[in-house]
Amino acid sequence: MRTHRKVLTLFAAPALALTGCSSGPDQPDTVAGQFADALNRDDIAAAAAMTDDPTKAADALNGLYDGLGKEVTFDVRSVDKNSFTLAATWKFGPDGKNVWTYTTTTGAANDTGDGWKVKWDPTAVAPGLDIGPLAYDPMYPRPARILDTSGGELLTQQVVTLVNVSPGADTAAIAAIVGPLASGLTAQSLQSDLAAAQGKPITAITLRATDIAPIQAALETTRGVTLAPQTRLLTNDKSLASPTLSGLAELWQQQVDAATGWAVRVQIPDGSKRLAGQDPQPTADITTTLNIDLQLAAEDALTPIAQPATIVALQPSTGNVLAVAQNAAADAQGPIALTGLYPPGSTFKTVTVSAALQEGSVTPDSVLPCPGVANIEGRRIPNDDNFDLGQVPLHTAFARSCNTTMGGLAVKLPADALTKAATQLGLGVDYVTPGLTTVTGRVPPAETPAQRVESGIGQGQVTASPFGMALVAAALARGSAPAPVLVTGQPGVADKTAETLPTTVDDQVKSMMRETITGGTATALRDIPDLIGKTGTAEYIDDKHAHGWFVGIDGDLAFAVFVSDAGSSGPAVEAAGRMLRARR
Repeated sequence: MRTHRKVLTLFAAPALALTGCSSGPDQPDTVAGQFADALNRDDIAAAAAMTDDPTKAADALNGLYDGLGKEVTFDVRSVDKNSFTLAATWKFGPDGKNVWTYTTTTGAANDTGDGWKVKWDPTAVAPGLDIGPLAYDPMYPRPARILDTSGGELLTQQVVTLVNVSPGADTAAIAAIVGPLASGLTAQSLQSDLAAAQGKPITAITLRATDIAPIQAALETTRGVTLAPQTRLLTNDKSLASPTLSGLAELWQQQVDAATGWAVRVQIPDGSKRLAGQDPQPTADITTTLNIDLQLAAEDALTPIAQPATIVALQPSTGNVLAVAQNAAADAQGPIALTGLYPPGSTFKTVTVSAALQEGSVTPDSVLPCPGVANIEGRRIPNDDNFDLGQVPLHTAFARSCNTTMGGLAVKLPADALTKAATQLGLGVDYVTPGLTTVTGRVPPAETPAQRVESGIGQGQVTASPFGMALVAAALARGSAPAPVLVTGQPGVADKTAETLPTTVDDQVKSMMRETITGGTATALRDIPDLIGKTGTAEYIDDKHAHGWFVGIDGDLAFAVFVSDAGSSGPAVEAAGRMLRARR
């Protein structure tokens, strides 16, 4: 792509004619200055007209600008009786970072009857132009690979082929050849796309090398088909899909751009000759923290779910991002596993009990009421199906997910208690992480008792992303929120520093999460040894719609499962079970 930004910076020179005659052009600048000015304006016709051979000059200048672009500045550096010197600065590549500078010297001729002219010489504007056309080419480095945590290839640069279809093509034949590779591609769909393109070709499909190989010969002989190979960064496993891949691809591209070299070449009879440039720099493979086996297990666990669903898995001891999976319905909404914000519902009770325990007003064994329905500060709080446990220890109320108990605890807390406890667990903290764009959530201070009731059960103004809740689980497993890492050796940087979570509180909350599995709302997972977790159902819009959540810790694995509009936590718990059992 060419740009037309120009800066004309002419060195001051006396208004001299370029030969011995004392007369000169009726202009404030010299002929040299006018020539440079025309070049800087991209006015090739004007520049050529100032030479003693306009036809040859125009041909050469058009070729020069076609080959090198128009990001160039010509300065007049000196003018004497019969010649002048030009200094040229060309800029190429992203942000014009590649620069070619040189100087040339040329003379002038007295064109009788038509004023003073620049003596045309191709080398007056660029060295080598007298030999042949010049061209700028980027010189790419050896393609780096993006690897999983074990060194296996996740993404590599591969050749793909665009199957381009022109008007008048044999769409029935094309559909018969490539239709089996693309659901929904038919002769009718191709005709519709061609009609919408209004006479222009369309790309019917892009195929990997392994896919096009068996049908390439057939496509090449089909009317109206043109095959256009190109390189792209692709997953080695076609089934692999993760919101992390786009960020890794951007990181890869940044590395390529920084390492790419360049060359200005002149065409010669047996090839080309390099006039200027810089060799490409070596690039290193990008090793990620992704665990391919866990990633595929997470993807498979979400496949049966029709609603948008995600799983985020972290390694608490390191902060390593092990897996980020979404099903097709979630992909249609964007990277919701990393940046989608939703009410976390009862999974937020991990934060509520943490805040209450730190206030010192309760212990896990404190006996508290768990009525089926409670009116707290004007807010009617029901339990699921209005179950009533009567007076029970806090750990039982947590394991059974008593909303009425948690609302009663939260209303007695200071306005910022939940905010502080959430920050200790990484929720509400934003991280700048190489290769990864995330939002954890938002837990604003609850200024009124009614707001504290809502916040205490993960509703109201409290929001969290699946990534944010996975971070909460990782923080509880570790004892503090780990800095997330996607590229090995490049941890994220938090936008705020949180207070340390007291060790006793950490252990107490984890003990309650274990009871959730053994005798609470997630007994469907009690066959998984030592698993701890918390279910969540989060209402939105009205009491007829609810998201489903499950957060869990399995050794050095912390994760969050989110299912949009699931109605209950059941589908999230089932997905967690499918993922965890596949690992065993």
